[in-house]
Amino acid sequence: MTDKTPPLHACDDFDPNSLHVDEARKRILDTLNTVSGIEQLAVRQCLSRVLAEDIHSTIDVPSHTNSAMDGYALQGNEIPVDGTASLDIIGRAMAGSPFPGSVTAGQCVRIMTGAKMPPGADTVIMQENVTVDGEKITIGSAHKAGQNVRQAGEDLTTGERVFSAGKLITPADLGMLASMGIAEVRMQRRVRVAFFSTGDELRSVGQPLGDGQIYDSNRYTLHGMLTRLGVEILDMGVIPDRRELIEQAFHSAAANADVLITSGGVSVGEADFVKETLEKIGEVNFWKIAMKPGRPLAVGRIGQCQFFGLPGNPVSAMVTFYQFVQPALQRLSGQTVSPPLLLKAKTTSRLKKAPGRIDFQRGRLETDEQGDLVVHSTGQQGSGMLSSMGKANCFIVLPLESKGVEASSLVAVQPFAGLI
Repeated sequence: MTDKTPPLHACDDFDPNSLHVDEARKRILDTLNTVSGIEQLAVRQCLSRVLAEDIHSTIDVPSHTNSAMDGYALQGNEIPVDGTASLDIIGRAMAGSPFPGSVTAGQCVRIMTGAKMPPGADTVIMQENVTVDGEKITIGSAHKAGQNVRQAGEDLTTGERVFSAGKLITPADLGMLASMGIAEVRMQRRVRVAFFSTGDELRSVGQPLGDGQIYDSNRYTLHGMLTRLGVEILDMGVIPDRRELIEQAFHSAAANADVLITSGGVSVGEADFVKETLEKIGEVNFWKIAMKPGRPLAVGRIGQCQFFGLPGNPVSAMVTFYQFVQPALQRLSGQTVSPPLLLKAKTTSRLKKAPGRIDFQRGRLETDEQGDLVVHSTGQQGSGMLSSMGKANCFIVLPLESKGVEASSLVAVQPFAGLI
């Protein structure tokens, strides 16, 4: 029997001039280097900033062997093999106020969490597991020598490399820096990003709408996505569809920013001048991606300024930002860029798709009653339906050759957690 399936290049959704998503991402990242400039910042200012140098610990953390529990510090060989043993309480050890003496046979010290272990003691028994009678305690045999003690240098040792240059600082990292007594850190400067929207139909929020006009939602979406990345933002507003005005905006952005992002004007319409302007005053690396939504994506340079021309449709702009612009900004900021996290989940809904492009459909990722990952579509997937992103918590990534999937099939999902 003859196979009647048309070849991929015969499908309506296939464009032989389009780049594969992975190839486009690789081409972008291969051309980028960390922006120059270093800032010396107080630790409190370092959250979500990128380290410019390796960090080595100058001390042991913890700096002394200490108790992990409230209880009694004693010699481990005092624990009876069976039955019970009685010990004399000879003093107290508090966090920041150590016991001044030593512990010998038959003795123990009342100790609090974090307090320095007194010389001679190597074990702490929780206060709930002892019987106290005046200045004596009784312990049983159900304990182990060395328990409930944190050793000096257990977390960090002197000279250990704690962080490498390129590390994005998290709240936990702030605490680790403080635990080493580090007050200031050298950080990469923030990447400067200029952006504007193009289109005579666009109006800013607060302005009245005329016939056929819409509000410019993309600039607000872009502002939010850029804010999350911690870059310096230059919002240039809405630029009318005029060649000379768009060219002026390009020159201004290139003179003041590391990156220029535009929204709209990259397709083949008569008034779409962004790609045309980029070709005139800069260079176009590529402008078509085999993906949906977001096929028209112009990538290039204006002098030393990296350029991204995002599609005008709201969902297309967001999808292309997360797949290409975000990793590019991370690379420019000095971060180590990891491949996108993809998980496998069972789809509870039938997903339509034509072969020829990678689909980034919007979905809701959850766990079922058995604890397995399942995903369902948020509904209509039009590139202008921004509500589909608001309802979603993941992208359902359907491969280029897929003709759609039936319910209960395994699909790849890209969670928004850690992405947006």
